[in-house]
Amino acid sequence: MIRGMLSELNRRGFLGGVGAAAIFGANAGTLLAQSTMAPGLAITIDDFDLANSPLMSGEVRDAAIRECLKRHGVQAAGFVSGKFIDPELAPRILRGWSDEGHVIGNHTFSHAYFSGADPAGFMEDVLVCEPLLSGYASFQKLFRFPYLAEGRTAEGRDTMRGLLAGHGYRNAHVTIDTSDWFVDNRLRARLKDDLGADLAPYRQFYLDHLWERASYYDGLANALFGHSINHTILLHHRLTTALFLSDAIQMFRERGWRIIDADMAFRSAEFELVPQALPAGQSLLWALAKTDPQLATGLRYPGEDGKYEAPKMDALGI
Repeated sequence: MIRGMLSELNRRGFLGGVGAAAIFGANAGTLLAQSTMAPGLAITIDDFDLANSPLMSGEVRDAAIRECLKRHGVQAAGFVSGKFIDPELAPRILRGWSDEGHVIGNHTFSHAYFSGADPAGFMEDVLVCEPLLSGYASFQKLFRFPYLAEGRTAEGRDTMRGLLAGHGYRNAHVTIDTSDWFVDNRLRARLKDDLGADLAPYRQFYLDHLWERASYYDGLANALFGHSINHTILLHHRLTTALFLSDAIQMFRERGWRIIDADMAFRSAEFELVPQALPAGQSLLWALAKTDPQLATGLRYPGEDGKYEAPKMDALGI
């Protein structure tokens, strides 16, 4: 166990001023059990841009995603930006998500980047989105920052954290960040030129990418805690999710991972940690590792981006 002692976690500042006993005391048994368990994986899907895409309309795409989750017995979490909620389609789709037990969370109205410069204005954007979501039974006050950007200054970061807590919101952290959106952009561009293009290379790249990033972030979890954790993976309401999510779930299960409900992941003790890294945000695990001198040297910024995947896809001609 590299950094399994709670006193070591506290000394290195991973708890951000929150006492180890307060976070881990009631959950010590759970954390001990996790040390011998395979990593868990919860599906979380951002944005809910329901615009039509090649091969599928927004409504058909959503139906495919929800059918996949139902078939695999998985309850996911969807983080919805209010600007995508139209008066006809979105309420019908969100009602389906809620009726099927998937968590619905807040992703701001305008999906703006939070630099830390105007926390009050950013909080207003969160609150404008809330009434569009709060009428659904599965809505929870879970908030996910667009672009996983939580502020570039300590003052902006901490003020925003205080505002969210004051309104009853918890940070819906991502532990496994991905660039699925970039793979989707490449696929849609190809389909725009040739609607009959072969999907197989994009499927394989998508699966390889998710596995590579999941393995990397689970490695960070083991370096930080001495064991795997219940992860949340960041995906988007995109064509790639509709086409390949079932393959991804099957892949993770075949490789020994547990597919878990999102609500279970968000209740894990690790999600109560308060990272002190700047710039704030990225994966929760990235942010925790950033404060460790030994782990920080191996981190890239941003953690995920299309610029890392473009050369690989170029080399494959996709």
